[in-house]
Amino acid sequence: MTIYGYARVSTDGQNLASQDAQLRAAGCAKVYAEKISGARSDRPELAKVISRLGNGDVLVVTRLDRLARSTRDLLNIVDAITKVGAGFKSLADAWADTTTPHGRLMLTVLAGLAEFERELIRDRTSDGRARAKASGVKFGRPAVLTPHQQREAIQRLREGATQADLARTYGVSQSTISRLEPRPFPVGDAAGGGA
Repeated sequence: MTIYGYARVSTDGQNLASQDAQLRAAGCAKVYAEKISGARSDRPELAKVISRLGNGDVLVVTRLDRLARSTRDLLNIVDAITKVGAGFKSLADAWADTTTPHGRLMLTVLAGLAEFERELIRDRTSDGRARAKASGVKFGRPAVLTPHQQREAIQRLREGATQADLARTYGVSQSTISRLEPRPFPVGDAAGGGA
């Protein structure tokens, strides 16, 4: 079992010495440190220490904000750590310690709350979309051709015009015209229907 430390500061003006001293006092054999914004997802030293972790190893940070900027970020990192059988511990946040049953419980509860929050957001988004559709809001990219232009283009295709010529005429891409072609009948017309 090896205890690794991870230290991070956001700017060059900040000093890593205090974090390094705390991590070494906590028994870290090696401390990976970097001066980089926590908002960045590509933190090379963090990636390096996580790749080094093995079964029974522990990654220690002085505070959670040195490791993650959001609950989702924290849970993703802790998930990557636990998948290799390693533990995680924050010195300033005693509840964030996957090496103890209480810490594992707290992080499981936190993961459940984050999932609940995602579900609420998804439901609110879905409800908002349904209300917008009911009030006539159209989603997706607007049609490039008006319904009249579409009917006209379909008719001209049937009369032998090429897709490339029609695309130039209407100032659209050839793929826009090609999506019209599979329609066998103009809007409102039906095969053999009517009388």
